[in-house]
Amino acid sequence: MSLRPSRRVMIGSGLAALTATVATPAFAAERPSSARALSRAKTTYTALRRHFDATDGSGLVREQIPAAAGDNPYSYEWPFSQVHIAALDLTVVDAQFEPELARRAAAQEHHWNAAGGTTKLPGYASYPVAPYGAGGDMFYDDNEWVGLAKVQRYLQTGDVAALARAKEIFALVKSGWDTDSSHAAPGGVFWTQADWSHDRNTVSNMPGAQLALRLHQITGGADYLDWAKRFYEWTNAHLQSPTGLYWDHLDLQGTIEKTVWSYNQGVPVGVAVLLYEVTRDRAYLRQAERVAAASYAYYVTQGRLFTQPVFFNSIFFKNLLLLESVTGKDTYHRAMAEYADQVWDTMRDPATGLVHFDSAGGTQAIQQAALVQLYAVLAWPRAKWRILY
Repeated sequence: MSLRPSRRVMIGSGLAALTATVATPAFAAERPSSARALSRAKTTYTALRRHFDATDGSGLVREQIPAAAGDNPYSYEWPFSQVHIAALDLTVVDAQFEPELARRAAAQEHHWNAAGGTTKLPGYASYPVAPYGAGGDMFYDDNEWVGLAKVQRYLQTGDVAALARAKEIFALVKSGWDTDSSHAAPGGVFWTQADWSHDRNTVSNMPGAQLALRLHQITGGADYLDWAKRFYEWTNAHLQSPTGLYWDHLDLQGTIEKTVWSYNQGVPVGVAVLLYEVTRDRAYLRQAERVAAASYAYYVTQGRLFTQPVFFNSIFFKNLLLLESVTGKDTYHRAMAEYADQVWDTMRDPATGLVHFDSAGGTQAIQQAALVQLYAVLAWPRAKWRILY
């Protein structure tokens, strides 16, 4: 499970190139609940700001409410990235959130380590750098989520600075590829640069493949496609179970940690969809549909969604919507809406606007941000789903 130790974007010719890769299906009418979804996303985000924002003007947030003994002044990078993405998702349907997104994007840079870590390439550290903190180890998945957010921003608005940062992040990610042939199952991107872990995870490889595919779609660079296939094929060879679902990680001795997390199913679906769009090889689309169907059965039909963190489920459902942007179906969209409403009805305190998944009644910033993302994307018009990850 890829949690931090504390809890042990395209316009113009580029957009034309992307949208021309697949014919637009005959979509069903938009769901009538989009206005309600947007209202709930905004309400949930307002509660996030009220309860979690630091008071020093940094734009950063606290990790959890109530704070626990030993908590840092700010959250780690992974939770903050999801707060950042919550604001990003809202801007797709409400331009009034543009200043808020700018504030969060500026705060994201408080994690930027220009000097780089063990591979000497810059990236986002797991904790803010000076003057807000002492930085921390780099996690490849942390950086991939921000890279994908930057691509989404470019696809949405043509922000060239966002695209440039996504390219920098991908350079960091590919530097994390295991090159030691003496390792069991050599290859794969490591989870972190920290010396206490040498695992290669589904979550450090599949989002890297997705980032590479988006960069290939935008730039046409063949190297991006080559790396995407490398990441995808390695993960399929070593971390995909016979059921089609993906296990968590593999260590250097070849031992597989076989926990099945929802986001580890969603992202491979998104990767396979993008491989289909790029190559027109329908085998990739069939693979996406197979994994989506298996994971839908496992989590939705068999009632396991609430065994998963809400912030894993938000990533899971976004990628299933990317698939439905190609197939024109609505099964996963409906399941996403039903899940979000169940969270709203059963996990949310109307007095504070905060969600409570923990038995003690606390709330993590990343949990609150995930519900914002779910409702924000449910408010998107279907035509926008193709920029998801």
